[in-house]
Amino acid sequence: MSQKKNILVTGGAGYIGSHTVVALIENGFHPVIVDDFRNSERDVIDRLTKITGEEISYYSIDICDKELLRTSLAGIQFDGVIHFAAYKAVGESVNLPLKYYQNNIIGIVNILEWCQENKVDNFVFSSSCTVYGQPKNGFVVDESVEIVKSNSPYGTTKIMGEQILQDVHQSNVDLKTMCLRYFNPVGAHPSGLIGELPIGKPTNLLPFVTQTGIGIQDELVIFGNDYPTEDGTCLRDFIHVSDLANAHVSALNYLMAQDKSLIEFVNIGTGKGSSMMEVIETFERVSGVKLNWRFGERRKGDVVAIFANAEKALQLLNWKAQFTLEDAIRDAWNWEQKRSHAL
Repeated sequence: MSQKKNILVTGGAGYIGSHTVVALIENGFHPVIVDDFRNSERDVIDRLTKITGEEISYYSIDICDKELLRTSLAGIQFDGVIHFAAYKAVGESVNLPLKYYQNNIIGIVNILEWCQENKVDNFVFSSSCTVYGQPKNGFVVDESVEIVKSNSPYGTTKIMGEQILQDVHQSNVDLKTMCLRYFNPVGAHPSGLIGELPIGKPTNLLPFVTQTGIGIQDELVIFGNDYPTEDGTCLRDFIHVSDLANAHVSALNYLMAQDKSLIEFVNIGTGKGSSMMEVIETFERVSGVKLNWRFGERRKGDVVAIFANAEKALQLLNWKAQFTLEDAIRDAWNWEQKRSHAL
């Protein structure tokens, strides 16, 4: 029996990272998590063991500490990296830009240096549709859309991460890279054992919806109802986190099958826009709970509407979204209920 391939997953205890660890194990890989748990909880490791039935390998280290990274992973042969570890709150990044540049940029530089030292040449980068800003021509974006100046330091770090990877590619090193530009991850693992766990008040819509539904938050505010959309609220491409996790495995498999250096940028989304009102209505239908919500003023920096043209993901990776918005909301509500009962 051939030995399982070791995959380094930075930020692997986080929301998307933990679901990707599950998907990697299900597809015969051996993920090794590097995460210092500043934005996640340690018991996620036990939860991952419950889901997968396997002992989870992890190192509690900060990837910005280059020497600790190097010494902790010494002696392990890796076949690839999936790089999640980064701060990701848009609003916080506006208030604390240096925190974001320090962590997100030094982190990717350190990981890439480590890759070169250890001859690890398959690299999947967690990017974001935020690199597109508000599309100029319609709401659907493909990978050829021009990258625009970001309206947040968080977005700028994603653009800079992609640029660093392009520059490394141009320098003729043996690196096969895929930047997955994903849209709005939602939902949770069907087991209800892992899901999105915001620290403090949620900044993403669905955790705020479920927390309002269960009574943690008093009221949900929808920012703006005068946008040029059918019901006046913003449109987003909501993708189930399990679909997103599987996209990372598909990306890794694609890179491993290539025999020369490359860099690809691939949208990961459903290709469908859902409005804020649609999310509320779907939640109320799925849960049987009436939400306490109201309209508020528009929020600075929100784009009107954006969703993916995900054709490249289908052609290149043979990947497409399998789950619906209703599936995602049902799983997120299941996770919220289980988590609240455990508190």
